[in-house]
Amino acid sequence: MKLPLSFYQQNDAVFIARKLLGKNIYTNIGGLLAGGIIVETEAYIGPDDRGSHAYKNRRTSRTQTMFAAGGITYMYVCYGIHNMLNVVTGKEDLPHAVLIRALEPNTGIDVMRERRQLFNQDQRLCSGPGVLTKALGLKKNHNGISLLDDLIWIEDRNMFIEDTDIISSARVGMNFDGPYQLIPWRFYIRSNPNVSRPHI
Repeated sequence: MKLPLSFYQQNDAVFIARKLLGKNIYTNIGGLLAGGIIVETEAYIGPDDRGSHAYKNRRTSRTQTMFAAGGITYMYVCYGIHNMLNVVTGKEDLPHAVLIRALEPNTGIDVMRERRQLFNQDQRLCSGPGVLTKALGLKKNHNGISLLDDLIWIEDRNMFIEDTDIISSARVGMNFDGPYQLIPWRFYIRSNPNVSRPHI
């Protein structure tokens, strides 16, 4: 069952980042279904969070999507190469988002292998935010798409994860000083081989 809009429009992005672990995310692009279990996330809570693109309520052509009501995608390009998938959360004008960092592939694995040109290494297919978007067929133009749509969506398949199996750590790439640099808002499932490599 697709997650309802009410799930995304809760105001606590950190809570949502934890709760997204174990949920299944899917895309249907060009008639090709692909997806897997979310095993790693990061929370960003602008305007106070210096790690957020919306720090100090910064509204630009890129960040405007973050200010929409939760339940849509926020796509951006990192280092001019990698498309990054975020889930916009919270109410309108509250620029919160959750970065999807890694998946455990379970659907359309052959499709994802072909997109990534990576064969016989399935644990690496979606092990990182820049590669999982390539595996799922997502690009920058998939920005602002409803997660209730049939192009990209998230399902709850009742996977139970013990609290003790959810690990928190500092987010990756926080190259600034201040209280949000080391805040433990990166979450991942303990011992899952699909989790990305940094800071494990």
